[in-house]
Amino acid sequence: MRLQAPAAFVLTLLFGLAHAQAPVAPAATAGAADAAALAAPVAPPVSSRQGRSTLKQLGIDYEITLRGVQGTAGVPFSVRNDQVVDRAVLHLKYSYSPALLPDLSHLRVTVNDVTVATVPVPLEDAGRQLERDIQVDPRLIVDYNRINLQLIGHYTRDCEDPDHSSLWANIDSASYLELGWTPLRLNNDLSLLPVPFFDARDTGRLVLPFVFAGQPGSGSLQAAGIVSSWFGARAGYRGAQFPVAIDTLPLEGNAVVVATPRNPPAGLALPEIAGPTVAVMANPQDADGKLLLVLGRDDEELRIAASALALGMPLTGEVARIADFQDAAPRVPYDAPNWIPDDRPVRFSELVQHGSELNVAGYHPDLIRIGLQLPPDLFVWRRDGIPLQLNYRYTLPEGADKSALNISINDAFVTTLPLNGRTFAQSVPAQMWHDLRPRGPMPVRQALKLPTGPFSANSQLRFHFFFDRPQAEACKNTFPDVSAAIDGDSSIDLSGFHHYMAMPNLAAFGNAGFPFTRMADLSESALVMPDNASADDVSNALTLLGRLGASTGLPALRNRVILARQVDEYADHDLLVLGSRRSQPLFEKWAGHLPVGDAGGARRFSLSDWVHARLPDFLSPDARRTDLPTTADVAVKPDEGDVVLMGFQSPLRDGRSVVALMADDPAQVGRLFEAWFDPDRLRDFQGSVVLLQKEKVLSLAGNQTYYVGHLPPLTAMRWFFGHNPVWLGGAGGRGAPP
Repeated sequence: MRLQAPAAFVLTLLFGLAHAQAPVAPAATAGAADAAALAAPVAPPVSSRQGRSTLKQLGIDYEITLRGVQGTAGVPFSVRNDQVVDRAVLHLKYSYSPALLPDLSHLRVTVNDVTVATVPVPLEDAGRQLERDIQVDPRLIVDYNRINLQLIGHYTRDCEDPDHSSLWANIDSASYLELGWTPLRLNNDLSLLPVPFFDARDTGRLVLPFVFAGQPGSGSLQAAGIVSSWFGARAGYRGAQFPVAIDTLPLEGNAVVVATPRNPPAGLALPEIAGPTVAVMANPQDADGKLLLVLGRDDEELRIAASALALGMPLTGEVARIADFQDAAPRVPYDAPNWIPDDRPVRFSELVQHGSELNVAGYHPDLIRIGLQLPPDLFVWRRDGIPLQLNYRYTLPEGADKSALNISINDAFVTTLPLNGRTFAQSVPAQMWHDLRPRGPMPVRQALKLPTGPFSANSQLRFHFFFDRPQAEACKNTFPDVSAAIDGDSSIDLSGFHHYMAMPNLAAFGNAGFPFTRMADLSESALVMPDNASADDVSNALTLLGRLGASTGLPALRNRVILARQVDEYADHDLLVLGSRRSQPLFEKWAGHLPVGDAGGARRFSLSDWVHARLPDFLSPDARRTDLPTTADVAVKPDEGDVVLMGFQSPLRDGRSVVALMADDPAQVGRLFEAWFDPDRLRDFQGSVVLLQKEKVLSLAGNQTYYVGHLPPLTAMRWFFGHNPVWLGGAGGRGAPP
């Protein structure tokens, strides 16, 4: 009996816990089976999914170096709306100086200003690459978060220099944050859009399937292209891919369904369709996934539904029927939201999300970064550079020192401005005049010219304030606080530049989608699909349009999707051509215009001696191409899975462009998109042909040259004779008196 009492107590306790953890069913529906279920214990929730992000994926694409007695660096990260984090681990890859005193030094790791670890720096591990897992309490993690890495470093017990070169620790950008999470089921509510299909807090690649019932026609593809380009614009730098399924819903996750009542996807009950309709519902295959439905009774209604969604028309509830829809106003050239306007000076405050991004503080401040996406066809011949009116302020040094503001474009140095309280001038007389003025009034107003050579389609203007720490008395390490800022009324001005560019130029296409993105809504573009397009062909088309949306920041509202037999109707459009030699008739019809030909089982590239090594920069200094006769044919034996991207002048209209994406196996085109999404490999997109062989990107420059854009007559004449002196001499000789 003495043994049975404790056993009975335990059984009673377990029975009570089971009842306490079980959900309570309504009395009207609870039966014998429900009672049995109530009695069953419920296992505690576990992480059903997990994700990993390296510091590089979180925006830190360089090795972090912590310097000084309190060197600090921050790493931001965020959590999606539909995730609840229940596990977090920071996997740190690091090294540190052998000079650090172990009993006085350590690495301090905080998450949202709460210390989660202090990492010791034993002498025996100094100078080695180390790895350590740091467990983070998931209760510390909120929507937007920041990991701070701080070096508390000392190299002597006596008086020390707080900036001594021996005080350092490096954090490898391959360090990663691993999060375990459970899905949070959101309501079926269109007002949450674009969540959960795209969440700005998610820094990873967007992969969003599209579902069609049967092979989609041109109207369905146009509507899907509007939606995919909208999601591509939202995804931006992350990149976006859109797998396609025919009559099959994804087994898990989210998807977009484009359908009409006559042809619904199998296994899916559509809401009533009485006009253009947008709806959201649970994925029947996955209770945690959602389906975004773009519906209409015909192609025009599908287009209206997709356009209303992409233009941000207010939508609420599970189902929204679009009424009184008005199309967006036509765009004008070069007005893409992501591009710097070329008709007026643009203030820096327009180029950052928050004014705080223009402020820094401390003796080792981070860079101030301003993104600049320029039209790729700026004609900069005989121009000193792009005008920049820079206004900036800073804590005035107490005396003459080495404090300076360093300016660069991407990684290319531009100039250094001394922080001496005066405007800087290149000429000695002008600098003497500035020196006569009072020292110190803020802001300092500095007119500069930015060189065009370092610019690319997605450039970053970087400002680095360097403050020379003043000499302190012996054993005195206190210094005045310092801070600096770039004023938001600083401006960059492209209004004096014309648009003119030599083509083909796949660097301009790869970086900015040019020339198709010249009209941000793609109103002068047409996408030519292969005959009997497969699901992979459709996926490639949607991913391509998503990439163009990321370049402009606007959905492809007026792009046309056509077949080869319709191409003559769109002679005045720039053409994107997809397919293989078997499925795309235009590759055979236009064989004489392609920079790539077939001969003896090999692909032949007709080249001039203007080779890749001599290509001008993305913003060519003079828009010049060397138009020489062909000097060589290069034969490349095609491997299975080769993908070719080609640019050439449209055979239908001079001055119009064709970019063709050709692959014998359309499933292999995804490898080209992987290279396209990688900034390091994107640099190899040049010339008129990009060939992807396995993982290697080869660029070739053909002997075809044509020009897009316009120059004023006088400028055009000066530019022509400036690069054709023989013609100038001939004209002068004919005009000279006998």
